[in-house]
Amino acid sequence: MEGGKLRVAKVFSTAADPSQAVAEALSQISPSSVHVLLHGTTVGTNTLLQRKGARVAFVTTEGFEDTIEIGRQNRPRLYDLNFERVAPLVERNMRFGVPESIGPDGSVLRKPSSEELRVVARDVHTGGAESIAVSTLFSFANPEVERAIARVLEELGLPISLSHVILPEFREYERASTVVVNAYLQPVMQSYLQQLELRMRTKAKSSRVFVMQSSGGITSLETAARQPVRTVLSGPAGGMVGAAAMARMSGFERVITFDMGGTSTDVALVDGEPQPGNEGEIAGLPVRVPMLDIHTIGAGGGSVVRFDAGGALRVGPESAGADPGPICYGRGAQPTVTDANLLLGRLQPDKFLGGSFVLDLPRTRAVVSEWLKQQGWRASLERFAEGVIRVVNANMERALRVVSVERGFDPRQFALVAFGGAGGLHACDLAQALGIPRVIVPAMAGALSAYGILASDIIKDYSRTVMLPVDPDKSLRRLEAQFTSLEQRAGREFREEGWREKQHLQRSVDLRYSGQGFELNVPFSRSFIAEFHRQHQMRYGYGHPGRQIELVTLRVRARVKSQRLPRPKVSSQTKRTLPMERRSSWFEGKQINTAVYQRESLTTGRSLRGPAIISEYSATTCVPPGAMFAVDRVGNLIIRTKN
Repeated sequence: MEGGKLRVAKVFSTAADPSQAVAEALSQISPSSVHVLLHGTTVGTNTLLQRKGARVAFVTTEGFEDTIEIGRQNRPRLYDLNFERVAPLVERNMRFGVPESIGPDGSVLRKPSSEELRVVARDVHTGGAESIAVSTLFSFANPEVERAIARVLEELGLPISLSHVILPEFREYERASTVVVNAYLQPVMQSYLQQLELRMRTKAKSSRVFVMQSSGGITSLETAARQPVRTVLSGPAGGMVGAAAMARMSGFERVITFDMGGTSTDVALVDGEPQPGNEGEIAGLPVRVPMLDIHTIGAGGGSVVRFDAGGALRVGPESAGADPGPICYGRGAQPTVTDANLLLGRLQPDKFLGGSFVLDLPRTRAVVSEWLKQQGWRASLERFAEGVIRVVNANMERALRVVSVERGFDPRQFALVAFGGAGGLHACDLAQALGIPRVIVPAMAGALSAYGILASDIIKDYSRTVMLPVDPDKSLRRLEAQFTSLEQRAGREFREEGWREKQHLQRSVDLRYSGQGFELNVPFSRSFIAEFHRQHQMRYGYGHPGRQIELVTLRVRARVKSQRLPRPKVSSQTKRTLPMERRSSWFEGKQINTAVYQRESLTTGRSLRGPAIISEYSATTCVPPGAMFAVDRVGNLIIRTKN
């Protein structure tokens, strides 16, 4: 955002140094200087997926070194005898036990000696560690031993992640896993963020960098570098926040977000406001920090097409990436979803990125034809391309069902918000398959994640496990001091980062019936017990109003509101909208004459009928025959499907 105006630029990613692509984009938007950068990143996610993080030393209570490998007994495929668990991030010879013991009430039963701690430090150094994760039993009840361990290990000069700082909560496996992930990412993220800050300093010495968190709020660069585990869903979280904000402008509170990029598709359900959960799984590893409930699959424009051993058509999860990219980019040699859309006439070769990058249709037809001959394919190119679209749509439809039908929500009561560079190309097909009556393609669809980050508040989350029986008469008073302690910590950290604005505090608690193994989070108020019974009934279909309730964890979310953002520019023309041109596109096996519109030329409020291709700088939207569409007063494209 420059001078109160929104501007959009897209550049190809630079895998060797991601900060270089950020600098190139900033140079296009604001050649002079940038004072504040709000940044969403997938560096942490990709580091985990590719297993390219630091060599971590895991330091824990003696006898519990294998916690991160044993994990839980639950398995994704219960009856699959050949199932292999995800390997832990720390090798067995890099796990070190400390002879210590803290009781569940926080009492110190066994304190390690200075010599015992120095032996551990020597072993960590000898093992060639690049980062250290420390997670001892019951550190959330008393962090004294972890602090003693840290004082000795600090002499090694390595990044140290402490469980009582990262996650002061119970469940030793999830806590240990979260701290290990943080340590695994810390050197990589610190190096990347320092390089990014250095590039920013060359543009403006007073510039500041803030990073999007998985929870849907931004934090300082320094905090993100210390706790990178909180940024593993940074980019997708920005998209979810932006989609909810843009849909709300058009009067839609209940939406399913659908973000289809080059490598992956992220889907989420928003019923009012985006609400973070307190745990998730990334690359098969449990991560217990606040994060928006986003489901990700390996399906995107760059997803590679292949035939399996049985001759069935498969799409993804492998991706061609930006290099070599799809065939139509000029270097790729294997078909992708983007190539299929181009062959079907749904992508216009000369309209990609506003015409600044021309897709090579002749090369695509020639290379795909030759590839299909080698596979023994005898039908037409268009039939193959339609098959690719059906397969990738089926994969994405399953993902949408995971966040809606499988969680008790009827997708027919929601609108589908489609964004990302490829979201608009597939949204209508998916909406029709699920009975969703409206598709919303927001303004700046290909850059909506960036808009969501701009619209995000500054957020810090704090928690503390307490394990107390709920007493309706005493709980409110007993917990006041502990909530106040967390809120005072939030105030100190906001002041240290230079924030002077008013803080908005939200208290919540994790509750369960005594004897249960999992909790529900409810807002903390005088009616929190009744709210817990209500939510339990809604989630599980039953409740026990007379049963003892256990209060497990306290949570505080501290928020500083973001500035009010300008809306995207909306066309104000009143004359009849005419297509730029007409081209042939394929729908359901038929070649149909299709109108091609430039999105900026669409008249606000004027309804048009598909088929249509709507091009804009950062994305393309495909409207099938019979569907109606119009741009509303805030610039969102609203499509009524044929359901």
